Amino acid sequence: MTRWLAISNRENSDVVIRKHVWGVPKRYANTIGRVQPGDTVLVYVGQKIVDRDVLPPALTGAFAVTSGVYEDTSRIFTAPQKLGDEVFPLRITLKPIKLFDPPMEFKQLLEHLQFITNKQQWSGHLRGKAMREIPEEDYAYIMQAAETPRD
Repeated sequence: MTRWLAISNRENSDVVIRKHVWGVPKRYANTIGRVQPGDTVLVYVGQKIVDRDVLPPALTGAFAVTSGVYEDTSRIFTAPQKLGDEVFPLRITLKPIKLFDPPMEFKQLLEHLQFITNKQQWSGHLRGKAMREIPEEDYAYIMQAAETPRD
């Protein structure tokens, strides 16, 4: 079983939560092609500014992968402006394990995450990726932290 971090935005995280599906552009075929049923996916969302409020980078939930990769071009995801009319056609079906409500602030987890080797420039470990594999220990730490009450 492999643990994955899906790198998203808040709008697409909402799609994952509502529709139980994750999708990536075709250029990430090699990465999503390694995902197998039984793997798990944690959904990461980047910082977002809403009016004058800053929503920090966060994890929104943990999901079990229930399908192999399939192609679907229906428009359910919102593409960032730089990706134009991207539909994220390479998809997997998911089943919720735990929704993080409220979302878990990612920066508070950084010090304990092994895959983040540069704690000062941590975003470089995520930038330009749709998904990345994470160590079992990081997944276990995140799931344990999810059990700790948050405001």
